[in-house]
Amino acid sequence: MRPLLRLAYVARRHYKAAAPPTPPKAPKKPQKFSFNGITWEDPYSWMSKVSDKVAMRHMDVYMEQEEKYSEAVMSDSEKLLNKLHFEMASRMPFDLSTPPLRWGPWLYYRRVEEAKPYPILCRRLASLNDDFISHKYPPAGFDFTTGKAIEQKLVDYNLEAERFGGYAYEELSEVSPNHQFLAYTMYDKENDYFKLSVRNLNSGSLCSKPQAERVSNLAWAKDGHALLYVVTDQKMRPYRIYYSLIGSTDEDVLLLEESDESVHINIRHTKDFQYVTVNTFSPTSSKVFLINAAEPLSGLKLVWECDAIAHCTIEHHQGYLYLFTDAPKGGQSVDYHYLLRSLVDDSSSTRKWEEVLVDDPDLIIEDVDFSDKYLALIVREGKKVQLCSVGLPLPFGKGSLKLRKLDLQYLSLPKHVCQISPGPNYDFFSSVTRFIISSPVMPDAVVDYDLATGQWNIIQQQNMLHDRTRILYGKNSASISMESSNSKHSNPVNASFEDDHLWNDLSEFYACEQYEVPSFDGLFIPLTIVFSRNNKTQAKKPGILHGHGAYGELLDKRWRSEVKSLLDRGWVVAYADVRGGGGYGKKWHNDGRRTKKHNSINDYISCAKFLIENDIVHENKLAGWGYSAGGLLVASAINRFPDLFRAAVLKVPFLDATNTLLYPTLPLTAVDYEEFGYPGDHDDFLAIREYSPYDNIRKDVLYPAILVTSSFNTRFGVWEAAKWVARVRDLSIYDPKRPILLNLTTDLVEENRYLQSKESALESTFLIKMMES
Repeated sequence: MRPLLRLAYVARRHYKAAAPPTPPKAPKKPQKFSFNGITWEDPYSWMSKVSDKVAMRHMDVYMEQEEKYSEAVMSDSEKLLNKLHFEMASRMPFDLSTPPLRWGPWLYYRRVEEAKPYPILCRRLASLNDDFISHKYPPAGFDFTTGKAIEQKLVDYNLEAERFGGYAYEELSEVSPNHQFLAYTMYDKENDYFKLSVRNLNSGSLCSKPQAERVSNLAWAKDGHALLYVVTDQKMRPYRIYYSLIGSTDEDVLLLEESDESVHINIRHTKDFQYVTVNTFSPTSSKVFLINAAEPLSGLKLVWECDAIAHCTIEHHQGYLYLFTDAPKGGQSVDYHYLLRSLVDDSSSTRKWEEVLVDDPDLIIEDVDFSDKYLALIVREGKKVQLCSVGLPLPFGKGSLKLRKLDLQYLSLPKHVCQISPGPNYDFFSSVTRFIISSPVMPDAVVDYDLATGQWNIIQQQNMLHDRTRILYGKNSASISMESSNSKHSNPVNASFEDDHLWNDLSEFYACEQYEVPSFDGLFIPLTIVFSRNNKTQAKKPGILHGHGAYGELLDKRWRSEVKSLLDRGWVVAYADVRGGGGYGKKWHNDGRRTKKHNSINDYISCAKFLIENDIVHENKLAGWGYSAGGLLVASAINRFPDLFRAAVLKVPFLDATNTLLYPTLPLTAVDYEEFGYPGDHDDFLAIREYSPYDNIRKDVLYPAILVTSSFNTRFGVWEAAKWVARVRDLSIYDPKRPILLNLTTDLVEENRYLQSKESALESTFLIKMMES
């Protein structure tokens, strides 16, 4: 036996492991820049010169090298990648049909036909639908019970893809109030803008006009016989409103043009289609004009203005205009939205707006939805979001009303609701309103809530335990139907444990816990963590911390089926609601933007430290994850504490803030500058230089393993990711066990299920590989 053992030993002694792949080096072409008294050098500025053909040829070669390097690094994980891709793809609902939405006599919905990548917009008369009840759509819209073809195909987006560069990406879609036309905008890849089309729903053919380019907004008028639309300039600023009479051969009429480059235009119709509201806003002012939808050429009437940028939405109800806004009161900034009302026919020289509800800092109104007889409200009490309704008209007479004193009807919700989103509630005269209820431990539930009876139905929700999706196309005795609790003076209650099962709540298998984490300045930051109950006691748990913290947008904490693969492998999935994001008032957003952007970054770091210090995540197994502006957040946190993270995923990230804000290759909006700072403002510029990830990469420091994914179709160009990756490799300590990878996609991933699951599988494979290496 001894010679055999010795032979084996010799073989091992002479075995040489394959050398790790070498990362590519991008060409350096240093260029100096100066602004506001500060000079800096950028060796990779050439990457953003998209009009320079030579530079772009170099870029193509470099991107090929990056692709080969990523493939080489991940080559030993192909088995895991395929397994994860299979898991994630199999959990995606096969039936991507949307639940029918009733509007007038019609039911509108989208459904996907087998082996086709894009949906078809369809409708059927509700009167013909009553005899056909199923959890699945009828093949080809044929009812085998009555022998009738009950479905009408309106738009086949597979055919639209042939018109628009090989894929169909729709931004706007509005059916006319007379149900005769559909106005919609499709992305034209070749020209990089959205193009307007109007389709006759009776004949199925496209109307000869309008067929405008660079359309950002639209609204119907004259009961569907006329369309108003907004176009953008070459810098993507919405600046003109046009009027088009459907069927007319006359030229479209220009209603408004804003020459001031700081002013943006937005239009929408009121829910009853009686008026079109025109919002114009800039960093220093907001105005709302009213157009009579019956006579669009009669002119614009100014109904409200303020000397600040503010969100403002106007609805019309029984002769009154209702304004939902967060504009300053008496020159003082307010933290939340409030509701005002004014007579439509106010003939006074200065229009009078009266407050509808008394301010209640403990019961904040997040959103409102008007119908003919009811007002639905999404409210937040503390950290808990809820849904309630009240009958209309409201009992006016003695000034503002106290919301808590009204006869509020609450919908009983499952535990851990993180978001309630209004559905496309077009029918002003219906008492049924649609909402999407979201939770970190429950697949999104589409709910129809009858405000007249208090009953609610879950009409669409994926069942993760049985891998199927419930879609109700009509009345069904098996549907979930519950009555909500009526609460006049008491606080609403959440659903019971039994109700959670009706909601397809997964909290029996996955725990959701909430913490208040003290940040560097003592402010408490909401932190949500999710983990598998089977792995609660597992030691050395890996974890991933999500963050966004920009534009006042809610952090996406909704259940995503692909996260299940990490949870079932013992991972902790955490979400840090840092300042700059939404859900906690206007001040919460303001305290994380421009010169206060450092608050967002420090909040994220505080949450990361909390996870490690409290043994929720192992100290060497924490990953960061950020999308778009969230990529800036995570990359900035890594610059400050690179040893805090073992790995990170930066998805189409915003990384080169200084150069992008100073010399934008792609057009930016006023909102972008309001968020990240105006370089012309000295304090803003210093703040940008301080937080910009590309300008603050640490030298001679070991960085975590990082996967940067970007796309050729993104607001923050590929060069943002490419420049950052190249510079991190230049300055940081090289460790083949902590690679910096750049992965590119050429398609709009959001519109392709296969690519979506493949990209998610790649991210998870990368994270698992890095934690185990």
